[in-house]
Amino acid sequence: MEHIVVIGMAGGTGSGKTTLAHKIKEAFGDDVVMLSHDYYYKSNSDLPFEERVKLNYDHPNAFDTDLMIEHIRELKKGNAISHPVYSFVEHTRLEEEVEVKPAKVIIVEGILIFENRELCDLCDIKVFVDTDADVRILRRLIRDVKDRGRDIDSVVEQYLNTVKPMHEQFVDPSKKRADIIIPEGGFNSVALEMLLERIRTFINR
Repeated sequence: MEHIVVIGMAGGTGSGKTTLAHKIKEAFGDDVVMLSHDYYYKSNSDLPFEERVKLNYDHPNAFDTDLMIEHIRELKKGNAISHPVYSFVEHTRLEEEVEVKPAKVIIVEGILIFENRELCDLCDIKVFVDTDADVRILRRLIRDVKDRGRDIDSVVEQYLNTVKPMHEQFVDPSKKRADIIIPEGGFNSVALEMLLERIRTFINR
């Protein structure tokens, strides 16, 4: 398939990058496919649940980024891929996979996608969603308790022990590799419209 554009969306946890990605998907439908770095967490199925819970999921080594890179390259060639499905409740991969067919626009989303040089270089447009830390922790707290069956104490402990230090070490410095920095992500209507217009021009050309 010719002329596939890859849009990378990075930013800290709870920054609004997923909201931004979904709004682009809503605007263009089947012309857009999404790949989240979260799909590519390593399985760690050899470890008992009690050990998996203690792992640092905000470090680059937590992800099978090589597999994601391979999948993006296949999509750019016009080939379908099947990505893993990860359970945030069990902290491991499920048996199932999800097939993704190539489209004109591939959105690649995740906190650390610009940290990896090879993955970053695959992105034609690099967007970093920049949101205040207090807003991000509140969003993460609500999400993890409501959607992932976590208790407040464990979310706060994880944030202080790994999320915050890994953000400062890896996520925030990767901002310098972005082409566009959008405060508040999908909630920034002006920046969203500008990005939609850029994508619309690409799709229609």
